[in-house]
Amino acid sequence: MFYEKYISKNKTFIDETWKKLDEKLSRTAVKSRDKIPYTTKDGVHDDHSGNPFMWTNGFWGGLMWIMYEATGNEEYKKTALRSEELMDKAFADVSKLHHDVGFMWHILSGASYRLTGDPASRNRNLIAAMTLASRYKENGGYIRAWNGTWFGRDNDGWTIIDCMMNLPILYWASKELGDDRFTQIAMAHADMTIRDHVRDDGSMNHIVAHDPATGEMIDTLGGQGYAVGSTWSRGASWGLYGFILSYIHTTEKRYLDTAKQIAHYFISNVADTDYLPLVDFRAPEEPVYYDSTAGAIAACGLIEIAKQVPEHEQRPYIAAAIKILKALEEKFCSWDENEDSILQMGTEMYTRGIHKPIIYGDYFFAEAIAKLRGSEFNPWLK
Repeated sequence: MFYEKYISKNKTFIDETWKKLDEKLSRTAVKSRDKIPYTTKDGVHDDHSGNPFMWTNGFWGGLMWIMYEATGNEEYKKTALRSEELMDKAFADVSKLHHDVGFMWHILSGASYRLTGDPASRNRNLIAAMTLASRYKENGGYIRAWNGTWFGRDNDGWTIIDCMMNLPILYWASKELGDDRFTQIAMAHADMTIRDHVRDDGSMNHIVAHDPATGEMIDTLGGQGYAVGSTWSRGASWGLYGFILSYIHTTEKRYLDTAKQIAHYFISNVADTDYLPLVDFRAPEEPVYYDSTAGAIAACGLIEIAKQVPEHEQRPYIAAAIKILKALEEKFCSWDENEDSILQMGTEMYTRGIHKPIIYGDYFFAEAIAKLRGSEFNPWLK
């Protein structure tokens, strides 16, 4: 297959990058064992274990499980298990949880259960799945993103593109419990996302406001991109990866078609910037803001698309994935032992948190390289 030939052609890059990942992460796994990192300050991981409700808290432990599965190094496992323990504080007040529980637990406790069979991890993941399912608005046919208000506005009817990446925990719950209600909720939300978030050209609306009673789209908001009507690149990558995951879980062709549509848009935009994604594809030319995390996420999705399409379709997806990863490694990765993070130049949103290391950048970069090495372990899948 072309996919396998292309991997073989780039084997040196893949193997050398993996070796650097393992060498660096085997140190930080021990050094940051009692932390839940988000970024670094003066090269040192910060710690958000005191705020267990933060949506990014699953990525550090999830990264450890990816490394453990691929290497068998028990130090990675110890840190992943410790991360799960630290996250248990969130279950003390489930009213503070939100739609990002898939990010928080599926790649952490879900991965733990798959690799160790630990019933406590299974239970954590089921609690998270049930929490997400409880956010479903039956009249509207979507999963509500957040609680309360946002900048003084009621967000009862708000959905965001990011939630496509939380749906895998629902597909898993249906399989685990033999109950298709979770999958029905996930598919209803995915179908709404095609209708209201994905534009005709493959770009997307980050935040959509719906009428909570009917599900009708009543407004779009700029979200973390440049403005209303622009294209936040990480939102595009969430959609790209999220839809191919929904296709793999359901085999519904519309999800594959949507993933490909978004992929073509994403590839066409990063090709103009040496495969280094800008924060927003429709922002002014100056200032130049990158978001490395968007590239790492998209690369993971592109690899999965390449695996799902016929051989004659594989080239653009796997080629773009490797070009993105090579560009990220060359320009934005730090292998300095005095810097705990790996992927630099991540950006939270167009107006703040610009050009900083963010934990999910490291997670998705490592996930992508692990895939290319041949790992069949994908925490987002069954």
